[in-house]
Parts: sequence; structure tokens; C-alpha cells
Amino acid sequence: MAITAAITVRNISKTYGAVKALDNVSFQVEKGELFGLIGPDGAGKTSLFRILCTLLLPDNGQAQVEEFDTVSQMSQIRKIVGYMPGRFSLYQDLTVEENLTFFATLFGTTVKDGYESIKAIYSQIERFKDRKAGALSGGMKQKLALSCALVHQPQVLFLDEPTTGVDPVSRKEFWQMLRLLKQRGITILVSTPYLDEVRQCDRVAFLDKGRLMDVGTPEDILERFANVFNPPPVEREDGNTTNEEHVIEVRHLVKAFGHFHAVDDISFFVKKGEIFGFLGANGAGKTTAMHMLTGLNQPTGGEGYVAGFDIRTQHEQIKRHIGYMSQKFSLYDDLTVAENIRLFAGIYGMDSKEISRKTDELLAKLNFSEHKDSIVASLPLGWKQKLAFSVSIFHHPEVVFLDEPTGGVDPATRRQFWELIYDAAQQGITVFVTTHYMDEAEYCDRISIMVDGKIKAIGSPDELKRNYGQPDIDHVFTLLARQATRGDN
Repeated sequence: MAITAAITVRNISKTYGAVKALDNVSFQVEKGELFGLIGPDGAGKTSLFRILCTLLLPDNGQAQVEEFDTVSQMSQIRKIVGYMPGRFSLYQDLTVEENLTFFATLFGTTVKDGYESIKAIYSQIERFKDRKAGALSGGMKQKLALSCALVHQPQVLFLDEPTTGVDPVSRKEFWQMLRLLKQRGITILVSTPYLDEVRQCDRVAFLDKGRLMDVGTPEDILERFANVFNPPPVEREDGNTTNEEHVIEVRHLVKAFGHFHAVDDISFFVKKGEIFGFLGANGAGKTTAMHMLTGLNQPTGGEGYVAGFDIRTQHEQIKRHIGYMSQKFSLYDDLTVAENIRLFAGIYGMDSKEISRKTDELLAKLNFSEHKDSIVASLPLGWKQKLAFSVSIFHHPEVVFLDEPTGGVDPATRRQFWELIYDAAQQGITVFVTTHYMDEAEYCDRISIMVDGKIKAIGSPDELKRNYGQPDIDHVFTLLARQATRGDN
């Protein structure tokens, strides 16, 4: 007897203006299956999630979840599904407990009634129930969002890139939780840009530009479409301009919040033209350290210099000599591509003639010339990130700080982004980058790994692999990160 499908998608199409987000897509997900939805930025994955969750109507076709129609039986579907959207679903100003209570009430149940279904996950963060969601680390937010999606005991779980921006150790823990849910018979549809996560699915559907390219096992799909999912490594030109001049110097730097030392006595240097990877699990202190180096926060103790300027007393001078790209996107969505470039160039003090000349050069280099009048909000994520990076170095700063610049971006686009980074380093710009992609860490000249506010290891990728006897940086990172003692406190 054939297994009844938990999810059925038949000839689904969705258009936004001239953009065909989904083009005649059809596939099925079996009950209890852990099914991946994969593809480049702008492939149509989020539109399909929203249709299946009854948040968006298709233009054509039909979709069913547990045999309920997504258009005519919305209320029945909403009772039996859980959904974690790509843009985080928690209320940042509510506490852990308040968020969970809100979602339980929304589904007509209580935390008490649904506790057994979330106990394995929620018990890991329950001691922080009075902490506001906005103050949680990435890994804790993940666990809370998953608890909120599960509290009404759904039959089907929809997860739209749930681990984007989360460190490798927390990602592994999250997928362990998904396997436990699968064992309980819950059907899971998940999208992810991480290949190690793709390989943990039973089957995957590959979307590209709104079209279904194929459905199969992860191994089959990743091999057939290797050009998309496993592009060749970035080649770096010889003659790297790295020299012995120190552009960043940090000595015994401390940042304390009351009795809690987010950054706890760190010392290191970064050379001119170097690509320096600054790694650590969520909550290790990376972003706090970066904020001090960029003049956004004052240290409690120690000293630091960026481009020769004191981070304690000369933060305004520092800001004029650096570029910065935050993990929370740094362009203005309601301005055009050209308007964003002109705005930031003006802030950096460039004159109008230079701005005009360099804008044309940049647009041609990025193949954006025909999109210069496009509103930034309309661009795919990968395009936005390449533009944001290019804007951050438009004034040729001495150092550019990149805080998880490729989060949620597909492998081919990440490769293109790193070509831009290599080009910047070749021009003598020092690149200080945080990332949760361990393959990107391998591209750096040197990396440091923070644990519990301290730098536990520093050196070239080859040196660290050799020193710790590990095959790759992912294994080195996991080994060190699991030695953390302060956890999420």
C-alpha cells in the first residue's frame, strides 16, 4: 500500500509583476520525511513555504498539506502545521516564557498542555524563561523559535533557513533535534544553504529561478548540479600585498557588562592586506570585540589601535578610515542602487566628480549597470550583499570589517563574494571577517577562534589543523567551541 503524501504540490505558479517566482512546480513529500528545499537566492523557496503555510495564494495550481487544500481549507492547515520563517518569528521585547505562551494561545492551547512535545528542546533554555528574546544568543533563539512552532503539537513542520547566522556547533545541535522530531513521525520541510545540512535530508527538491530542476537524494542532486552547489574553490592571485605593518593591534582588551566579561583579556594583531578570520560560537564575544574596534563601543580595559588610531579616544577618526558591513544588512532598502552608492560615498567625504566616476566603474564591475535605478529591496540577497561590500570599500579604507557577510547565501554567490574580498586584499585593504561557514575560514590568511570571551587559538588554517590534529577548520572549531563553560549565561 502506497504511503499517503503529507505534502502535495501540483503545478504551482506565482508571479510578482514581471518576476516568475514559481513556475509550474510539482512534487510530493511523504509522511514522516525530512525533506529539503534547496536552490540559489531568488529560487522561489520562501514563496513556496508561504503558499504551503496558507500565507500566500498561488496564481495557478494546487497544494495540499495532510490532504487539506491550502486555499479552501486554510483554517484546518493552520492547526496542524508549525512554521519558522526566514525572518525571525520571535517578539524581541517579550521574554522567553511570554513568547511561548503567546504562540500556545495563538493555537488554542497552553504551554502546560504542549509541554511534553517540546520538553526535550525547551528544557535546554527554560532556566532563561525571564530573559527577553532579543537578548538571547543565536542558538537559544533557534531553540525558542522551534519550541514556539511545536507547542501545539503539529503534524508538519516548515523551516525556512532556520540555521542562518548560527555557529556550526549550534547548527549540529539543531539538526539533532530535527532527527528526534522525525523519529516522532513529524514531517519536516526545510530549506538551507549549508551543504552538510542538505546531506542530512532524506530527499531534496532543487529549485532554480522558480522552476523545479529535479527531486532526489542529496547525493544525486549535489552531484548532478555540482556547478551550483559545489563550485571550484576561489583561486587567489600570487603576490598578496600582506606586509609586516600592523593595521590592527589589540592588547589585553576587556569589555565587561557588570560582572560578565563578554570580551576577556584578548591580544592580537592584524597585518596590512591580510584577510583575518575572527571566529567563535554565538555568544563568544566576537561582535562585542568588533564593535570596540570600529568605535561603536568603548572598552572596559586594555588598549587597541586601528589604522594607527586609539579605539578609546579616536573613534571618530577610526570611522573615517574603515569600512563596515554588518550582519544585519547595511543598505537602505527604499533607495535605488545608485542612490545608496552616492549616499555612503558622501558620508565618507568623497567629492561629486569622484563619486560619479567610481559609481560607473563599480556598476560595470558588478554587472549592475542596468540595475542602477532598481530599488535595493527588489534585489536578491546575494546581489544586496555584493553591493553592500562594494559600498563599504568604495572610499578605499585601510580596513574593512565584515560581520557574517555571507549568511544565508548560496555557495555560488558566496564564491563570487570571496572573489571580491580577495580583490580588495590585493589592493592593500585589510579584511577583518567573521563567518559561520568553516569553508570560508579556510580562505583566510590567519584566523582566531574565541571561546568564552577569550582567544583560544590563532594562526593560519594549516597551522591550526596541524596543531590540533584535525582534518579541517570545522573540526578544529567544534573541538574548541565544545570546551566552552559559560554557555549562554
